[in-house]
Amino acid sequence: MLLIVGSGTVLVCVVGGYIAMGGKIEVLIQPMELVIIGGGALGAFIIANTKVVIKAAFKACLGLLKSSRHDKDSFLELLTLLYAIFKLSQTKGMLALEQHVENPKESALFNQFPKFAEDEHAVTFMCDYIRLMTLGSDKAHEMETLMDEEIDTHHQEQLEIAGAVNLMSEGLPALGIVAAVLGVIKTMASINEPPEVLGHMIGAALVGTFLGVLMSYGFVGPMAHALKGRANTDTKYYTCIKAGLLAYMQGYAPAVSTEFARKTLFAHERPSFYEVEEAVAELPAA
Repeated sequence: MLLIVGSGTVLVCVVGGYIAMGGKIEVLIQPMELVIIGGGALGAFIIANTKVVIKAAFKACLGLLKSSRHDKDSFLELLTLLYAIFKLSQTKGMLALEQHVENPKESALFNQFPKFAEDEHAVTFMCDYIRLMTLGSDKAHEMETLMDEEIDTHHQEQLEIAGAVNLMSEGLPALGIVAAVLGVIKTMASINEPPEVLGHMIGAALVGTFLGVLMSYGFVGPMAHALKGRANTDTKYYTCIKAGLLAYMQGYAPAVSTEFARKTLFAHERPSFYEVEEAVAELPAA
């Protein structure tokens, strides 16, 4: 939604300002300039990246049309789930969690929390470390090292996507210049034309530079930054899981372990202590 609002604002202000100055909109309509710039950028993007990154980048950019997967509500849900897991383990033992981690899609516990259950990677991350705990892993420092490595790897994978989009953004102004130069070459080949024809051709050539800069700084660059922000928020989701599990491994009570997890969150996404307390109070009996 923010992508649509932001893109609309850019177009309205830039094109609207141009028209308000008395500019003619038809001069800006240069399909071949778009083909040169957009096609060149797409080709360079394909050359620079692997199939995995290309597919992930297109999927991630389309995902910007939707709200972020992780917000205050999803973090509140995660904290409530962590408390439910710890409480179940405390009352019935770690082995009571085994049935849930071995078949998470059929887990009555996980399915109470739909946002978490829909995140396949988060479910796998959670289940893998709970499984290690049920198998007897009790050295928190070793578990923390392993978690940090996995979280860092996942974060780097996401940043690679944002970096690929950002690299394309950086190339767009240069490709705009390429389109402009080609337009000037075309103009020079028609130097015998009347001044009004040459003026139109020069204007069309300059549109290439305009489009390259606009696409870079008005659209693709901000999209790359938005992808980076979502990668950071996604990483914070796993950091929250890590903090809660490690606290529980070290013997803290469910409520205290959940509080350890809550404290890792960004302030604008962090539910209050009382919001978490209210949410866990509404949980069904284990």
